[in-house]
Amino acid sequence: MVDDKTRGRAAQLMTVRQVADHMQVHPETVRRWLRDGALRGLNLGGVAGWRIQQAELERFIDEREKPASS
Repeated sequence: MVDDKTRGRAAQLMTVRQVADHMQVHPETVRRWLRDGALRGLNLGGVAGWRIQQAELERFIDEREKPASS
């Protein structure tokens, strides 16, 4: 049986394609970010592929929006 907490987590997960569409980049770019550790995700393996939490994507974007220090 799936509880509300588990259902909520699953609703917050995005596929590589969804992240790529949101960021307007190629899916392979998202996979590279994941492999390089710049973006954290859950690798389900096989055809299921990666899942990225929305909060992690927001963190990733926030880090890149900060101005470079001089």
